[in-house]
Amino acid sequence: MQTTIVKWGNSHGIRIPKAFLQNIQIRENDSVDIILEKEKIIISKKNVKEHKTTRERLMEFYGAGFDKKRKPQKEIDWGSPAGKEIWF
Repeated sequence: MQTTIVKWGNSHGIRIPKAFLQNIQIRENDSVDIILEKEKIIISKKNVKEHKTTRERLMEFYGAGFDKKRKPQKEIDWGSPAGKEIWF
């Protein structure tokens, strides 16, 4: 199949036939991966997992032992109230 590159704002776009998208089950607003390989552009459906939990995000950031990296914090004494603040 042949198609044309078109101007889309400050970028360029390409129209992908509906049958192609249905074949690989991509719908509007789905995330895709784009890879440039030699002189080819490869578009594939991105495997999107549901939202990550805070624990999953921390595991990615710190690695497996993130619980051990966290240091217990001590209470800080900020002094006596200086105005009309309410201290609990």
